[in-house]
Amino acid sequence: MYKQVYLNRGKEESLLRFHPWIFSGAINRIDEGLEEGDIVRVMTHDNRFIAVGHFQIGSIAVRVLSFHDVKIDDEFWESRLSAALQVRNAIGVIRQSGDAKEGYPNTTYRLVHGEGDNLPGLVIDIYGTTAVMQAHSVGMHVCREVIARALVKVMGDQLDSIYYKSETTLPFKADLGQENGFIYGQTDNNIAIENGLKFHIDWLKGQKTGFFIDQRENRSLLEYYAQGRSVLNMFCYTGGFSVYAMRGGAKCVHSVDSSAKAIELTNKNVALNFPEDTRHAAFCEDAFKYLDDNEGKSQLSTWLYRIAINEALDCLRRKRSKVVTEGEDTLHLADSLLADEYFDGDRGQALLQEAIATLPDVQRMVFTLRYFDEMKYSDMSELLGTSVGALKASYHIAVEKVTTYMKQYE
Repeated sequence: MYKQVYLNRGKEESLLRFHPWIFSGAINRIDEGLEEGDIVRVMTHDNRFIAVGHFQIGSIAVRVLSFHDVKIDDEFWESRLSAALQVRNAIGVIRQSGDAKEGYPNTTYRLVHGEGDNLPGLVIDIYGTTAVMQAHSVGMHVCREVIARALVKVMGDQLDSIYYKSETTLPFKADLGQENGFIYGQTDNNIAIENGLKFHIDWLKGQKTGFFIDQRENRSLLEYYAQGRSVLNMFCYTGGFSVYAMRGGAKCVHSVDSSAKAIELTNKNVALNFPEDTRHAAFCEDAFKYLDDNEGKSQLSTWLYRIAINEALDCLRRKRSKVVTEGEDTLHLADSLLADEYFDGDRGQALLQEAIATLPDVQRMVFTLRYFDEMKYSDMSELLGTSVGALKASYHIAVEKVTTYMKQYE
């Protein structure tokens, strides 16, 4: 029925625990003519069936669709999508009507979340009567049309269009030439309802599938605390947090983003729910420049950054008293990564992280700010309350230690 992939001896252990991925290092051999995106049967070293899934070139060689020897046909996709829909209905996330007491109407939700719904490599978000489908594997891309047909059958009259948005999520090396676009129906109505609030969803040009659905509960939490408060929404994107804060009774809401398109979308979403409400103002500006300039409070961003740095240093100091320090934890993690035959990352990067973990707390902090963040010594001095000279010396010593550590493995 399908071409087969054969595992090395003992590499079926993770599959017996229902792990949904098979890494390339676990594979002994594959049938001739196998192409990327094909459905394959996975066999143990002694020729026993163990899984069926999508084959792909890369570190994750097979994404498991089923641990039963089944045919991946229309019935399979309908069954998986139907199960996902039943879960969303069971937990009450889909609500066509309601109120504050029973739960506001909600037609914005994630229907399929990859491995969580036994469909690795596939994301489907629902916005009203439009589904936005996103493939993260070649196999799901190859199956997009049959998945779309199954989705239409399962959703019935709840769905009138499917937008396929996988141009930036598919492996670049696969060279699939994919373009975004509707693969079922078409619509100009991009308004969806989340907890009774309306939002314009930019599935054409927006990030992810057009809206950060995973922040729904956090937006609701902000609404709960917003009564009578001034709310600053930094990096606001669609303005979701701003809209929730306004319904929560905030006395003033400012939305800030460096993207003019994001600010335009934020203003549209606010107007959609609270037309001509003077409590809201949006600013197309760099976030930290806005903080520094706002209300004449110079270096407010530095003050906020200092709080974060001090919290991090306090955390490191607290961990000193524990039997296992953060450095030891990081060392253990690096050792595990380097020892894992499936680890597909850059060995040099792993060694760098291991070397950094051996540094004392302050040297580690200075090295991180200088090496990764490229922070100026003058800015670092203000943040940490340490002289520029001392910081330069600390960084120089840290660099020597890191270099010496990594040279051991050349």
